[in-house]
Amino acid sequence: MRAPSLPITLQAYRYGLYVGEPAVAGLLAWRSRRGKEDPGRLPERRGRPGRARPAGNLVWMHGASIGESLSLIGLIQGMIERGFSVLVTTGTRSAAELLGSRLPPGAVHQYMPLDAPRWVERFLDHWQPDLAVIAESEIWPNTVISLHRREVPLILVNGRMSERSFKGWARSPRTAAALLARISVCLVQTTDDAERFLRLGAPRVKVVGNLKYDSAVPPADAQQLAYLGDMVGDRPVWVAASTHPGEDEVVAQAHALLKERLPNLLTVIVPRHPRRGEEVAACASAAGLRTSRRAKNGRPQASIDLYVADTLGELGLFYRLSRLVFLGGSLVPHGGQNPIEPVRLDTAVLHGPNVANFAEPYRALDAAGGALTVTDARDLAAAVGELLADHRRIDVMAQRGQAALRPFEGAVLRTLAVLDPFVAQLKLAARTPA
Repeated sequence: MRAPSLPITLQAYRYGLYVGEPAVAGLLAWRSRRGKEDPGRLPERRGRPGRARPAGNLVWMHGASIGESLSLIGLIQGMIERGFSVLVTTGTRSAAELLGSRLPPGAVHQYMPLDAPRWVERFLDHWQPDLAVIAESEIWPNTVISLHRREVPLILVNGRMSERSFKGWARSPRTAAALLARISVCLVQTTDDAERFLRLGAPRVKVVGNLKYDSAVPPADAQQLAYLGDMVGDRPVWVAASTHPGEDEVVAQAHALLKERLPNLLTVIVPRHPRRGEEVAACASAAGLRTSRRAKNGRPQASIDLYVADTLGELGLFYRLSRLVFLGGSLVPHGGQNPIEPVRLDTAVLHGPNVANFAEPYRALDAAGGALTVTDARDLAAAVGELLADHRRIDVMAQRGQAALRPFEGAVLRTLAVLDPFVAQLKLAARTPA
């Protein structure tokens, strides 16, 4: 089916970023000064390559941040097994730093260029991908348009469309339809996502599930785990993971409420953004708790009430240190953080009521008894106190949680099955004389 012509909104967007390229370059420089960009690799954000293109067929896969990029690992491995090299791009420093140690041989990393037309064209001229795969909701207009003009198939994987995003796109229906028509197929997580994409004009949509159910569990340094385990000893310990501003105070208050009952309790906070470590420690100190920070080489010694794990890529370590985890982003209007990883690592999960970003797994976990909802510091303290006093109940919650999520697995294989016809066509074209 022929894609509709570009509406005036997209034409204006393209032209605006042509003439506004110096302003975008200024934005990059500003972000670099604030530590949000890697200054040594800033040219990659302008489409200038940081390395040579591998020979042969190349698949380009993009995941904006940590969660999206890690969800692609199974697909990356699958495409390498099919004889393709894989270029993986991300948009954040934290994703790039974390992904560097997780990519299999045959995959290379670059930063995604910003959506200025000349930068996108420069990127595509060098890498010349045969297939493009973009995760979740990264629909950048100039990138979509340029891939379509080059006749490079673009696949949206692990696609999701919240009601809020749908309403935003629905205000510009011709723009949405023109972009979605240039995507070869949208592989989405749920039937709700599929309905929203279809209503916006996506011509080819298929529900395959959420790739994150198949993601490998986060790794942990075995020596560090043994070291911290020995240091903690038999102290009761729980983890508040991926916390956001407004939640650290709640966690600290919960510890304070439990302190008389559990004087040797250890609370570990892993803030969603490690740069907030000092802020988190200040919240704990304000609640009268003794703290130390991992980023400052602090340790969870016997005198420490609250340990701030303000480092990147160590969630797997702390999920293994305790079998009771509170997941942040859920007591504030953020939408919650991914519960799949801690559940697969045999933990019981606590969370707040705001979990719209992961509504499906939380719904299943709550219904099965693998997770509990808390609403404030008193509620959180009560749940933590009861569970730490009843290890058998933690065992049951962990088992029920794993069982609840098992039926959702298989999205990687279903996604690869949709990609296989594109793979076959590319291999056939490579064998056919020009």
